[in-house]
Amino acid sequence: MKERIKRRKFLQVVAAGSTLCLTGSGMLSFAAYPLKGSTLISPGCRKTKVKVARIYMGTSHGLWPKPHLDFESEMQVYKSHFAKFKEEFLDVEFVVDELVTSPEDVIKIKNRLGNVDGILAIHLTLGVQPIINEILSTGLPTVIFAVPYSGHEWVGFGRLRKEPLGAKMECILTTDYYQLAVAIRPFRAIHHLREAKILNLSTRTFTEYSNDIKNKFGTEIKAVTLEQTLDAYHAIPDRQAKAETERWIREAAQVVEPSEEEIFKSCKLALAFEKLMDEEEATVMTVDCYGTMWDKTIKLPAYPCIGFTRLNNMGLGGICESDLQSAMTHIIFQGLVGKPGFISDPTVDESNNSIILAHCLGTTKMDGPNKPAAPYKLRNVMERQEGVVAQVQMRIGQKVTQAILVGSDHLPYFTGEIIATPISLQDDRGCRTKITVRVDGNVTNLWKNWSDGLHRQTCYGDITQELAYFCRFKDIEMVNQA
Repeated sequence: MKERIKRRKFLQVVAAGSTLCLTGSGMLSFAAYPLKGSTLISPGCRKTKVKVARIYMGTSHGLWPKPHLDFESEMQVYKSHFAKFKEEFLDVEFVVDELVTSPEDVIKIKNRLGNVDGILAIHLTLGVQPIINEILSTGLPTVIFAVPYSGHEWVGFGRLRKEPLGAKMECILTTDYYQLAVAIRPFRAIHHLREAKILNLSTRTFTEYSNDIKNKFGTEIKAVTLEQTLDAYHAIPDRQAKAETERWIREAAQVVEPSEEEIFKSCKLALAFEKLMDEEEATVMTVDCYGTMWDKTIKLPAYPCIGFTRLNNMGLGGICESDLQSAMTHIIFQGLVGKPGFISDPTVDESNNSIILAHCLGTTKMDGPNKPAAPYKLRNVMERQEGVVAQVQMRIGQKVTQAILVGSDHLPYFTGEIIATPISLQDDRGCRTKITVRVDGNVTNLWKNWSDGLHRQTCYGDITQELAYFCRFKDIEMVNQA
């Protein structure tokens, strides 16, 4: 496939802020011994670039913001802002980059819009409504960006969004030019889902769900066998697994229960996951670790938790318990803001309007793969009293968003703030990694409205704006449960 970014190449791509490509130093921190010839594709660094049409809209007869507006000067202002935030667009190709001054100009470029992920339409003057209508007639996801004084068209945007023509339309009316980067994020998530591939190590049947997901998003979900996984495990040289073991022990704040041998097996399985994903050109790995892969007669050589943490830290995806809905949500988070999700089992405390989110699997790079890692201890799996997990100390005061994609068309969510991270050795109830989140809204409403199972994914930051744009473009009902 053209423009595929080989893993060794994207190791060299530098990103900042919420940009989604990974830095070399960040990646190497969690892949000190990358497999030779690896071609892993991260949800943050794609096989192909995100394709966007950047269209400037203005008319010669528009009297706002002023008569005889110099379009070239206006476009240069925007180009300077795109240059200022260039790291946000490293994985973006503006396949159409045009000034249009009439609906006929849009018609002339329609044949070039067939493979774009979205349209960024920049409002320059009054009188562009016919141009907007022609752009929206493509049916492509479209974000209209307008600074004050661009024109008066905004008074009809609310009505237009409710009509069939505006079903794929979003609007950003602001002087904050950084929102140009935010406008691209839903296009990126759409693109990433289309190119993503999830490996599911399970003997359970998931054909109906995978077909539904493939049809709507383009995401491939493929079953892998225990035999394939064991072959990959045994192909990992012990010296590589030993080096990975030493690094995990060295960087841990404390090793509590696990033996070095148990950590070694977990690290060897972690490297096997990378090898397997490399061979399959996959982006996410999930294992039926509490089900068909943990029968006493069909058993993995180690718990997969360290392997999942490692993949999440690399900008890929490691998902517990064959939770395909969480895997899809994880890819959406990565596409929108370049951050992984934290899968959790919740429990509610109405006394302080909070929900405690707990899971033995913790991810140390919740800020993204190119950001500093949080401290962790090496613990065993609480319920089983065996295996190895990273017990992660997340950040108190951090805003978070929790969501789950249910089926292909429903996304319940809530936001809140981390007010506690109870992971002391005396705090042995529940899973190893825990955060107490004070809910924005009402936690009683949250539990009363809770549905569709236990697991959710929690992401650092309030990403509801990006989620809302994405859900609108993909016909997903987004519901605040709090």
